[in-house]
Amino acid sequence: MIRIYSPRDITEAYLIKGLLEQDNIPVHVTGLYLQGGIGELPVSDLLGVNVPDEYQQLALSIIEQYEQATPIAPMDTKDCE
Repeated sequence: MIRIYSPRDITEAYLIKGLLEQDNIPVHVTGLYLQGGIGELPVSDLLGVNVPDEYQQLALSIIEQYEQATPIAPMDTKDCE
């Protein structure tokens, strides 16, 4: 397995994991339990998203699309009345 992404937090790790699994890519998130060691461990780069080597290119292209996505503007609540 190869590490293809370093998420900012656990939420992003599982978001990426879900995106990859939609395309039947086996995914393993590492470093989940290291979050409790903050203060004794370096704060950055604890989490990792890993895939088998043969899925690397496909996974990287999916992550690239995720990173280039444009956020949707919040809906005006006045439109809901």
